[in-house]
Amino acid sequence: MTDSGRRPRRVANLIKETLGRILIREFQGTGAGLITVTRVEITPDLQTAHIYVSFIGAIDPEEALRLLEKRTGYLRKIIASEVKLKYNPTLIFSPDPTPEYESRIDHLIKRLKDGQE
Repeated sequence: MTDSGRRPRRVANLIKETLGRILIREFQGTGAGLITVTRVEITPDLQTAHIYVSFIGAIDPEEALRLLEKRTGYLRKIIASEVKLKYNPTLIFSPDPTPEYESRIDHLIKRLKDGQE
């Protein structure tokens, strides 16, 4: 794989680790529950990072997502100070759809095993 393919993956991993630490340090105890960064996808030009998060124990996951979006500027500033890049990427937060997808697959498999269609 070329360096242009490895670099975005390395930067995405750095952002994921850094943001995970920040969320634990800054948001735990705010009523948002536990916010976990499940995946980070960054554009090849390193300008935009799509952050997928899951919420455990959050009273309202939509409210927790709004809190993250409201604090995006602050989070970008901290990431910029910890991850040295030429440009500080724009952060776009989205709920991770994987748990619901896995639950649906499990349900379909169970139905097939039970002989239902």
